[in-house]
Amino acid sequence: MNVFTQYLIDFFNLFFPDLCVVCNTHLVNQESLICTRCLYNLPKTNYHKEINNPVAQIFWGRCKIEYATGYFFFHKGSIYQNMMHKFKYHGNKEIGYVLGVAFGNQIKKSVFSEIDVIIPVPLHKSKLKKRGYNQSEWLGKGLSEALNKPQDITSLVRSVATQTQTRKSRFDRWKNVENIFVISDKKAIQGKHVLLVDDIITTGATLEACINAVLEIEGTKVSIAALGVA
Repeated sequence: MNVFTQYLIDFFNLFFPDLCVVCNTHLVNQESLICTRCLYNLPKTNYHKEINNPVAQIFWGRCKIEYATGYFFFHKGSIYQNMMHKFKYHGNKEIGYVLGVAFGNQIKKSVFSEIDVIIPVPLHKSKLKKRGYNQSEWLGKGLSEALNKPQDITSLVRSVATQTQTRKSRFDRWKNVENIFVISDKKAIQGKHVLLVDDIITTGATLEACINAVLEIEGTKVSIAALGVA
């Protein structure tokens, strides 16, 4: 980059500055969407270092998984809540990619290096059309790059449009997503270790339904990675 080009960039940033989506401070060179300090200060779980962690325990007695983790603790009212709303509901899908890369870099030297393919929890086509993107897919993009593993966005399909899980009880969440996921391409995941990816995990009902669909295919294994742990 020559001096003149850098001057134009600096001049543009003076009037249209790039701001961190968490703290609204100016981003500096090499930072994208989230500043280094906010990424560093994320309340990380470090669950990838512990096999029998609280995320894994969610699925005990419910379905068989290999490993489970979450990147950070998500608390309502925290400075990161607005970031997650921007990511999930306000079109800032690239936030998921940035966090996915950071998440992937954290876990790539752990047991999660064993996975073969990344599959994001799918949206129903009606919700995908309304929102314009699948937030879990964008998280998966970042994880895919950091882990150097392919992402499959076609083999797992949400066949039924369900109501939002927000404010539902644990039982109602489970009933709401029971048997709504199907595998469209069984050969694509046969014999593979699948990493299912979601944005926020609470009761695990949606992921449980996905796990059950994947495990119907011969030779498959499933692990879980959620961005936030509620």
